[in-house]
Amino acid sequence: MLPKRGRATEELALIKSVFVDSSAWIAFFSSRDQHHASADRIFRKAIKTNRHLFTSNLVLAEIHRLLLFRAGSRAATAALDRIEASPRIRIEFADSNHHQSAKVWLSKLSSLAISYTDAVSFAMMESVNCAEVIGYDQHFSAAGFILMSS
Repeated sequence: MLPKRGRATEELALIKSVFVDSSAWIAFFSSRDQHHASADRIFRKAIKTNRHLFTSNLVLAEIHRLLLFRAGSRAATAALDRIEASPRIRIEFADSNHHQSAKVWLSKLSSLAISYTDAVSFAMMESVNCAEVIGYDQHFSAAGFILMSS
């Protein structure tokens, strides 16, 4: 059984986890996105192979904001509800340790335009030894993580 949502625990490190970035969520939810078909295939592959998917509350904030202005409040809320309702998705909440690690990532990758959300994502992935991400943001590759492909 998976640990409760929102609790970053050692248990998450023991299972083969994949982080889901906002770029993947947006591609998945938007049929007009250039990566929609790829995102759909990658999500299906991850689920078929029993990968444990997790994302962060900061990623959810990015998704909500983008969908709010692209498709309206109903679509933005529906996306959050759909992610939260899925038993396959864990939502982790950033804490002070993630914040401190994110600052290190921002410093380490200061030559790139890394967002704070990305830096916290790197910190979360690092804290549970997660090497793979579903997403299309090349900053994850620059940080040494593996972008899953379809």
